[in-house]
Amino acid sequence: MGDQIDDHPAAAGERVKINVGGKLFETTVSTLRSGGPDSLLSALSNRPVHDSVFIDRDPGIFSILLSLLRSNRLPSTAKRFSNQELIDEALYFGIESQLKSALAPSRLSGIDTSLFTTVKPSSDGVVSDFDAIETDGSLWVAHGGQITVYDWNLSHAATVRTHMDYINTVKRIRPEIAAVGSLQGSGLHFYNMTNGRRVQSVDWVDPTDVRIYKARVHAIADSPDSVFASYDCQHGENCVLMIDKSTMGISSEIGRMPGSSSKYMVPTKLSYVPDLGVLVGSSVTSGAFGYSGYIRFWDPRSGNVVWETNEPGSGRSSRFGDTFADVDVDLDGLSLFKICSKSGDLAMADLRKLSDDPWLYLKERNPSMRNVGGNVGGSFSLHCYREQVFVGREGELEVWSRVEERENERIVSEDMFRRNYVYKVEDSERGVIRKIEGGGDRLFVTREDVEGIEVWQSTYNSGAVSVL
Repeated sequence: MGDQIDDHPAAAGERVKINVGGKLFETTVSTLRSGGPDSLLSALSNRPVHDSVFIDRDPGIFSILLSLLRSNRLPSTAKRFSNQELIDEALYFGIESQLKSALAPSRLSGIDTSLFTTVKPSSDGVVSDFDAIETDGSLWVAHGGQITVYDWNLSHAATVRTHMDYINTVKRIRPEIAAVGSLQGSGLHFYNMTNGRRVQSVDWVDPTDVRIYKARVHAIADSPDSVFASYDCQHGENCVLMIDKSTMGISSEIGRMPGSSSKYMVPTKLSYVPDLGVLVGSSVTSGAFGYSGYIRFWDPRSGNVVWETNEPGSGRSSRFGDTFADVDVDLDGLSLFKICSKSGDLAMADLRKLSDDPWLYLKERNPSMRNVGGNVGGSFSLHCYREQVFVGREGELEVWSRVEERENERIVSEDMFRRNYVYKVEDSERGVIRKIEGGGDRLFVTREDVEGIEVWQSTYNSGAVSVL
């Protein structure tokens, strides 16, 4: 029995040798097990220490992954390989979660944000709409009549050509399902991005009114259980349909309006506020006499309007005529923000304390910037994300961030935010900003008639310029 092999599993501190692609690596059992109990490396660590193992994979990338397990960060040599090469090997070894954390961008901070890359679809490169996913920073993109999905690493995951020639609005409503609408055709359509099939279509019809047919979808939002889509017909009649996510059937009709004036137009922007259980819809139109529009809150359960404002026609007399050009909801701070069309001022309202005139106009703390930023006849975009407000003024991008000493205070005051430029001069010259949206720790921006989606991330040397 003297030549019996000792086959006891290795202890955490013992050394293990692994031959990867002909190169011998030596590490500890604890390092291998740090990849997680379900990883291939953890399984290898449970083998008897004297057992040799050969893995026919790239030794250069394995060296990087081993360094990641040792230090929880990627070595500088990782730059020799593409992210996709690293991801493929991490998937093989079962440590993709560790690599995903290492590749993730820094926490998004507007003042430290710079242009990182541009994502361009391979065909129909001008993006008509996109949905950025907050949980992981992935993208669902509408371009022409196609939907393209980019994963958390912004790598191409899938492309589906729909039955439509042009998609105006897209929303991911389930991990594999996209909801899309077009102003060139009727109905809301659901596509399975796994197999490319259209699984359902929802049209707005009214058997008692023959005028309700071929209704187009302008905006889409969702809650955990429902999808909300705003429809309008050729004569202007419009409503929001609430659609059950599980059955993809219509649950109810909300906020039917005649479309006879600006305050009864179809909502072109929808947001669901889960903490309050309300649906927020807004519409803005511009013409020879300036901007006009409304903001309206509905209770989806009853279909009743719980708050609304119309501009011009409400608010302070000193602000009459300085109507909003865009609005957005801060879901984290439970606030509503608007950008004024003439002065360019930014105003906010507490969603829990709405009144006839709830607006607080934020004060520009830099004297040289006061009364600067009006953009009469120009274009504005507004997006709230992670308690920051991003504003596009023509081609310029700026951020309003909560002042540090007030971050832990819930007192609302006109100087609670500070304004900073995000862009460099060459960034602003690429074109008029059309849409801004955050996802993960990234900010995504599209510009009119410009191909692709700009991806902005926080860095320590972004070139942001503070105006304070």
